[in-house]
Amino acid sequence: MSIPMSVSRLESKSHATPDETRAPAKTRIEVVRLEGFTIGRFNFEPGWRWSECVKPVAGTDSCQLSHVGYVVSGALTIRLDDGTERTLRTGESYTIPPGHDAWVDGPEPFVGIEVMSADQFATPQASSRA
Repeated sequence: MSIPMSVSRLESKSHATPDETRAPAKTRIEVVRLEGFTIGRFNFEPGWRWSECVKPVAGTDSCQLSHVGYVVSGALTIRLDDGTERTLRTGESYTIPPGHDAWVDGPEPFVGIEVMSADQFATPQASSRA
């Protein structure tokens, strides 16, 4: 069940000129903030793996954030702590619960739009959650 949300003004921003950029190894997170919402464009290079590139920043054994997003291009494989595995591909929307690792699958960079975790992903403050 969805909770109704609303906005009070027309607004747009480009991820080409984000409000904030984070760049751990093989990672570029472009964050824009719009009236109470934070949207991130997640760019992961081939060879990116959460446990190698973001874990040193997050400080947890696996990612502890929930994710909701859309795959713009590339493929990303997710492995939950319970062993469940799925590959997300171009054109798919997704949800990912806390407790997972992830890696770019194949030679193409992964680009995704995140609408839930962009505020905390790849930040030191997220060490208890990411």
